[in-house]
Amino acid sequence: MGFTKEECLKYVGENDVRFIRMQFTDIFGQMKNIAITHNQLAQALDEGVLFDGSAVKGFAGVEASDMLLLPDPGTFTIIPWRPQQGKVARIICDVKNHDGSQFEGDPRYILKRTLKKAQDLGYVFQVGPECEFFLFHTDSEGRPTTTTHDTAGYCDLAPIDQGENTRREICLVLEEMGFEIETSHHESAAGQHEIDFKYSDALMAADHIMTFKYVVKIVAQRNGLHATFMPKPLPGVNGSGMHINMSLAKEGNNVFNHPEKPGELSETAKQFIAGLLEHIKGITAIANPLVNSYKRLTPGYEAPVHIAWSPMNRSPLLRVPSPRGAGTRLELRSPDPSCNPYLTLALLLEAGLDGLQREMKVPEPVNVNIYHLTPEQEKSLNLERLPSNLLMALEEMQKDPLIQSTLGGHIFTKYTAAKAREWKAYDDMVHQWEIDSYLKAY
Repeated sequence: MGFTKEECLKYVGENDVRFIRMQFTDIFGQMKNIAITHNQLAQALDEGVLFDGSAVKGFAGVEASDMLLLPDPGTFTIIPWRPQQGKVARIICDVKNHDGSQFEGDPRYILKRTLKKAQDLGYVFQVGPECEFFLFHTDSEGRPTTTTHDTAGYCDLAPIDQGENTRREICLVLEEMGFEIETSHHESAAGQHEIDFKYSDALMAADHIMTFKYVVKIVAQRNGLHATFMPKPLPGVNGSGMHINMSLAKEGNNVFNHPEKPGELSETAKQFIAGLLEHIKGITAIANPLVNSYKRLTPGYEAPVHIAWSPMNRSPLLRVPSPRGAGTRLELRSPDPSCNPYLTLALLLEAGLDGLQREMKVPEPVNVNIYHLTPEQEKSLNLERLPSNLLMALEEMQKDPLIQSTLGGHIFTKYTAAKAREWKAYDDMVHQWEIDSYLKAY
């Protein structure tokens, strides 16, 4: 990791790299790629690689379909599971218009633009994601099922954690690709797992999230399993989230920490929290982008529903984990791993910066177990809720000017239109629950 253009070319020439996957991400968080041979790498690094943008959902129309992939040499890495004679590498790309100008619909660019804004204010945005996923069996034809022989729960180990070997292999592959894995463990639901990697600057974190999801799916497939980042694949159990830990640094110091303030939290941290809480409804359609995302965000399954924060309580939407000093951070618990990480992190940073620039006042913390509030207690605490379905989330997104200004007109328009169609398709469908409940009764 961290190669220059010259180091990339030298490594490829000296290490029998024959094939390079040029990876990029569409506005919906799906990884795409175009492959080139090693002989084309020098030209690709200098001039980019042309591709048909009209074939990528949400990118360009056929009238302006020629687009460029411009590789970021700092993301070059070998793909460990491919042959080691005639190696295969990958490199993450920025997306440009055919003339080399910036394409406004590139999610990676949206995050880079927001990070530049923070940098101009003297801040570095640091992020540590906690990614959860399920491992399921496949059927005789290799199609995914929702069946697992795993009977484990939180932090259990083999033999009841039958995905342990696959999870260990995922960690080893990620380390070969330059990740620093901090922890991995079985999560609460059968077949559910979590792997956490080291805190980093936000652009690297978003790149890592995309690579992580790719690696998890490939390694699971090689072990005869199907990995899914679908937020709620099973009823009656916890869904998969992607808690996002974040902090701001200035001149190498964590500006969220203040040893002399109550809870050792600085005013900067509190204003950042206030900005997040102010804009979280509008952010939700990006951080929780699927119809299925809202099956996870329901009471009773350890996912946040109410908009609240706490310096110690684990149940609210946003909490402050116990480490202080350099480890002071905020943990946002609503996003799920189906989101586009570039857009999600850009919005979280913009929301926090808005809190700083407007010197927002943070609401009182909620230090009771929000999971078990009665309606009367909820009312007395004056708590608002996150949107409860994708349609409501889209409505909140369209009401918040910060969301559109951050995403830009291209992504905002394409994204909201596509998600509105997704909601309508779901809403028009007659579901099995309706058949089971109503067909005989009425």
